[in-house]
Amino acid sequence: MQPISGPDQDGSEALHPQMQGEELLRVSGISKAFPSVRALDDVRFELRRGTVHALMGENGAGKSTLMKILAGVIQPDEGSIYLKGRRVSLKTPLEALGHGIAMIHQELNLMPSMTVAENVWIRREPLNRLGLVDHARMRRMTQALFDRLNIGVDPDARIGELAVASRQMVEIAKAISYESDVLIMDEPTSALTEKEADHLFEIIADLKKSGVGIVYISHKMDEILKISDDISIFRDGKYIGTYRNGEITRDEIVFRMVDRELSQMFPKENVPSAEVILSVRELSLEGVFRDVSFDLRAGEILGFAGLVGAGRSNIAETLFGVTPATSGEILIRNEKIAISSPGQAIRKGVGFLTEDRGTTGSMQVLSVQENMQVAVLQNGFTKVGFLSGSALRDACSDMCERLKVKAASLETPVGTLSGGNQQKVLLGRWLLTRPQILILDEPTKGIDVGAKAEVHGLISRMASNGAAIILISSEMPEVLGMSDRVVVVHEGRIAGILDRKDATQVSIMEMIAR
Repeated sequence: MQPISGPDQDGSEALHPQMQGEELLRVSGISKAFPSVRALDDVRFELRRGTVHALMGENGAGKSTLMKILAGVIQPDEGSIYLKGRRVSLKTPLEALGHGIAMIHQELNLMPSMTVAENVWIRREPLNRLGLVDHARMRRMTQALFDRLNIGVDPDARIGELAVASRQMVEIAKAISYESDVLIMDEPTSALTEKEADHLFEIIADLKKSGVGIVYISHKMDEILKISDDISIFRDGKYIGTYRNGEITRDEIVFRMVDRELSQMFPKENVPSAEVILSVRELSLEGVFRDVSFDLRAGEILGFAGLVGAGRSNIAETLFGVTPATSGEILIRNEKIAISSPGQAIRKGVGFLTEDRGTTGSMQVLSVQENMQVAVLQNGFTKVGFLSGSALRDACSDMCERLKVKAASLETPVGTLSGGNQQKVLLGRWLLTRPQILILDEPTKGIDVGAKAEVHGLISRMASNGAAIILISSEMPEVLGMSDRVVVVHEGRIAGILDRKDATQVSIMEMIAR
């Protein structure tokens, strides 16, 4: 399979004649280095008007770095950017917006304490004759925008009160409101249900008809193959090639991304389960979920499936003490435990990887080591009451090596890492606690196919060593491929529990539809 565009020996930037359509955006020779890391190395990229151009690669391949350059968030060390044939300089996000480039970031950039309308029109608020913000008009503008996009979110709602999926749709609407020529979408469906994702694809189709060029970053291969016109692949900060959708197979895309075959996406090991580690009996959180009962055994991976909003994450948060139960029982090794705080859960050997790494998981301004060590300061790293800094640093360094975290050093701020590497840091945090029960809420969210296989292997090895694992995922293949049993959650109740041999996408959906 020959790419439409690929690295040329003479360094020229000529594109194959097949690359038709008006050129909207082109970058050439872009390079960017951070301390000890060369994020981009002489890369190129072209976007045609009225098309979706998918940008693919493993975490750390340079995709988000290139998009941040196009959005004016960071500046390149070398290279040129051309918009509609004119060379432009994008030194700030406002300059990028002024040139017609808007970006939906992977980590949401909304203000939790402000209303939806205030977030959408921030810095562009309509004013009345006295020069004050016209809130009524701003609300009408927001409602008109949401009506056009068929988004059912109250403009007066506070962002902090919305579910992650609703916040994602607000972020999408905000970017579209700029009426930009170029719209960059970085993992836009990571928090959306299948129905909400289909709704987004309808919006994208309408944007294409109006001539908008869309750069689309996603690790969900089915999405890429469904909506993209062109596919560019990056690896280790280098440009590999651009291909027409339909002229390259899924396996070829994966191979070019990771430069190796993926022998097994779900390396599940069968571990004989006997000892019950966790028992949950008629657990309820008033107004959220009710009468939840199940057992979790040593070495077992218990998958939780269900639609977004069914209550899976709420159950996990209650088991970890974030939102204590209003009734019911939790037993760990047959001992009844009243878990009223995360600290208490950690002391009882429970770890919890949250769904939203940017808001509730990581501390973006702190370093890799600081993010990793917060749960283990009293877990074998003290001597006569004093913290052993060297032992803790060695443990964090070893964990980064195990998880193949791409970071310049342990002092690197987590917020500067790619989304997948941030997720690995958070996984490392809980692995350092050596938990007997580990709750994983969307553990491979925003992680590329190569890293997913590595994380799946790590989860399987933990289970084989006796850890009891709860795996919550919106990706059905992940639940089916990794779980010994599947708990189906629907509208705050357990609809049923399926053994691995009986669990299929059809059987799960049948339980949900009852």
